[in-house]
Order: sequence, then C-alpha cells, then structure tokens
Amino acid sequence: MGTRLKLDTVPEAYQAMRGLQSFVNDSGLDHRLLELVKLRASQINGCAFCIAMHVTEAHKLGEHELRLHLVRVWREAAVFSARERAALALTEAVTELRDGDVPDSVYDAARAQFSDAELSALVYGIVAINSWNRLCITFRAPPVVPRELIQHEHTG
Repeated sequence: MGTRLKLDTVPEAYQAMRGLQSFVNDSGLDHRLLELVKLRASQINGCAFCIAMHVTEAHKLGEHELRLHLVRVWREAAVFSARERAALALTEAVTELRDGDVPDSVYDAARAQFSDAELSALVYGIVAINSWNRLCITFRAPPVVPRELIQHEHTG
C-alpha cells in the first residue's frame, strides 16, 4: 500500500489544520498529556502514522516507555493521574461517540479536572487528532520509523 496523497496537497486546507493544532499546542495544556491523548485516539482509530509520531514525541518530552505501552489499558494501570484518566476517558468518548453522545459521567469527570478554557482546548485537541487520523488513514501516510526497524524481505 503506497501513499495516495500528501497531507499538504492542498496547502490552504493543510494550513487550516495546522492552525487548529497550533491553537491546541499553545493552549497551556501539558504537552505530555496531549501526547497521551493523541496516542489513545490514534490507537482507537488505527492510525500507524500518528501512533509512531506521538510515541516519538512523548519520548522526546520524557514520557516513560511503560506508560506509553499502558495507554491502551489505562483503566487497569495505576500509573495515570486523575487528570490524565479524565482526559483519556474523554478522548475515548469523543473518538468513539457511542450512542451519538459523550456520557455525562465522562464529561463531568473531565470538567472536575480542567478549567473551562482547558476543557475546551482539550476537546479541540481530541477533534484535531481524530481529523489528523482520518486524513493520514485515507491518504495512507506511512509511519516514520528508524531505518534499523524496517524489515526487508530477503530473496534467495
């Protein structure tokens, strides 16, 4: 499967998406928290490009390897704070939109952990990563991985 289109094929649309991402990045939310949110949404959506990107970014921010492995099962792991847990639950609810709604219990838990401005920025961040996931999946953006991890077929 090769890449279909580059994300910036239409520069104006790409810049609009980058603008939303810049707002989220500059919102004051902790960048390690944002990387956990981006990773969880990307796992749910099955976006290899974004998973690779956000694991790499989280490492650069000093995130522990084990916590990154546990994001998928965060409810069972005592390594996440109440704030992180609320953000991850909200990420799942917004990403999956079961029954067409974000449950009050999930929203209220996030509301208890974040100010109005933070909660708004968090939701915009979740919307942004879901949009990036859908673009990367549709255009088949390949994950960026270190060369030494790439498996090559050997023909005899």
